[in-house]
Amino acid sequence: MALDPTARTSNIKDSLKKYFVDNIARAEGKKLTFDKAMSVPRIQGNVPADEWVSIGMEDLTLDTLSTQYLTVFCCTRKDPEYYRLAQLTDLVMGYLTDSTTTDGLKRIPLYRSYPDQAWTLLGAFLVTDTMISPEMEATDETKFRMITATLQWAAKV
Repeated sequence: MALDPTARTSNIKDSLKKYFVDNIARAEGKKLTFDKAMSVPRIQGNVPADEWVSIGMEDLTLDTLSTQYLTVFCCTRKDPEYYRLAQLTDLVMGYLTDSTTTDGLKRIPLYRSYPDQAWTLLGAFLVTDTMISPEMEATDETKFRMITATLQWAAKV
């Protein structure tokens, strides 16, 4: 028996990747990686980036109210006093919150993805919780903050 589209991990991953690519990479022009923790993306000419966002899709619980946990690393290099890191963190948080709604919770579209036809909208992930770590610095002088986010949505399991 096939899984309902609201409970398919492929739809969940495709939808989240589309959201962050469309907004962080395309609209904002920021370098973006997935599931690589803080690995530095390389740009044309094999030059390491000085600013990037890495999205990690963590624990997933499928139930009538399903939950997906995200870890978002905001990373910078050559960043005196963590200035650009603060700006990057604020930018990402802007895509995880929504001050225009009465509850302040962001809705991220959940799609039924297809390899060769238009995707269909199934519903939305609700970003119910976010937490920002303190500013930290790795041994390679990458400055970073982690944003953990909890996403929930109705699913048929």
